[in-house]
Amino acid sequence: MRRRGLMKAAGLGTVAVAAQTVAAPAIAQDMPEVRWRMTSSFPKNLDIATTVSDDFVKRVGELTNNKFQIKWFAPGEIVPALQVIDAVQNGTVEAGISAAYYYVGKDPTFSFATTLPFGMNTRQHNAWMICGGGLELVNDFLRDYNTIYVPGLHTGAQMGGWFRKEIKSLDDIKGLKFRIAGFAGQVLAKLGVVPQQIAGGDIYPALEKGTIDAAEWVGPYDDEKLGFVKVAKYYYYPGWWEGCTQSGFFLSLKEWEKLPPAYRTAVKAVASETMDWSLAKYDSGSPGALRRLVAAGAELRPFPRDIMIAAYDIAFDLYEEMAAKNPKFKKIYESWKPFRDEQYLWFRVAENTFDNFVFAQQAAKKR
Repeated sequence: MRRRGLMKAAGLGTVAVAAQTVAAPAIAQDMPEVRWRMTSSFPKNLDIATTVSDDFVKRVGELTNNKFQIKWFAPGEIVPALQVIDAVQNGTVEAGISAAYYYVGKDPTFSFATTLPFGMNTRQHNAWMICGGGLELVNDFLRDYNTIYVPGLHTGAQMGGWFRKEIKSLDDIKGLKFRIAGFAGQVLAKLGVVPQQIAGGDIYPALEKGTIDAAEWVGPYDDEKLGFVKVAKYYYYPGWWEGCTQSGFFLSLKEWEKLPPAYRTAVKAVASETMDWSLAKYDSGSPGALRRLVAAGAELRPFPRDIMIAAYDIAFDLYEEMAAKNPKFKKIYESWKPFRDEQYLWFRVAENTFDNFVFAQQAAKKR
């Protein structure tokens, strides 16, 4: 009986091995070889964006048995930094990592994927994109560009940038040549600023040569690496045009639709990982970087209140004007604005009350 039992078990093992042998080709057929190229808007000397790109292509490969391989290229290696959407749209590459608001010259509606002046903070923006219908609206808009967007990088609230001269009033910003991205350029133009959209890798030489008078990028962690403190000492806050800044992966819609569901799931899962990691990295690295920048000569300054009040009013006047003449902008704005208002109501009750209290106590050196 024991011998027959062993023989039976052995027979079952043989059948199992045979089944695996038969099943393997079927699994392999479900995992086609796919090769993509991805371009970037972010210079390689910025380690967070570079790590996001590195980890994205590596992890997508790992999760697909290395059947789906993506090779990424720095700005200028295939296309310039600010032509990522164009390259994806026309099929030069299958993917790109960028910030949607770099393309407001095509349509201001691009801003919604990244941020808008006096918009939502990081958590609020994530809530709108993930659970409030924002991502669906953005991707419906992007269909006209043969593109789909998968969020993958967050900076948190940004700083207001580096200025060669101190800014004390509205008069001080008139005629100022300021490197700034997104819809904020239109707001500042109404205040007399001359906005300049310049890729990250080109900002320092423009500031050093005096081609521009001021520039914003992200915040202490990146700004320290880019060396802005060497050429402009006044460091302003907050970046009221970027209460959050979300970037991510822009993928060819045509190529995306060809991917097996498992590959699409891998892309979304990895992008979620990189977004969480990037925000944590910025939050953990910025305090020390800010201290070092101040030690190196940076002079922290808050934006004058009259500038911020004027900019706030102009921003919402512009949104209303844009919604009146641009149906695509209007469609998303009518979701974004009420969601923002509800989020503000909630955050004033608990989050803001908690933050203000503990910040005040800590600043008073109680504990």
